[in-house]
Amino acid sequence: MGLIAVIYILILIVFGLIVFSVLQIRMAGIKVKDFWGFIQANQLLDKLYTFSKTCSLMSPQEQILFLSEAEKVFEAFDKIPPIVWEEEYRKYNEVLETYKNIRVERWQKNSIK
Repeated sequence: MGLIAVIYILILIVFGLIVFSVLQIRMAGIKVKDFWGFIQANQLLDKLYTFSKTCSLMSPQEQILFLSEAEKVFEAFDKIPPIVWEEEYRKYNEVLETYKNIRVERWQKNSIK
């Protein structure tokens, strides 16, 4: 009987923490779906950041893939207040600079043809 009570209390605590987290997110003016997208985009940002270090070695297909994935990250980050992701600003800015460089490089190649 005591074990069931402990399990019940732990389930209530977990449920309470989830509800509290959702309320905090909503009080910050963020939709839960947008916040979840931000978490996923944050993981993608880490991958793009390491990938952006090899910008000059990317093939045209890799550049297109990088551009499309970076746009997804930018869209997700735009929905979240900057104060939430200020720790990731350096990575975000590095990916943004690589994104801009690839866009300019592709534009120049297309305008020459």
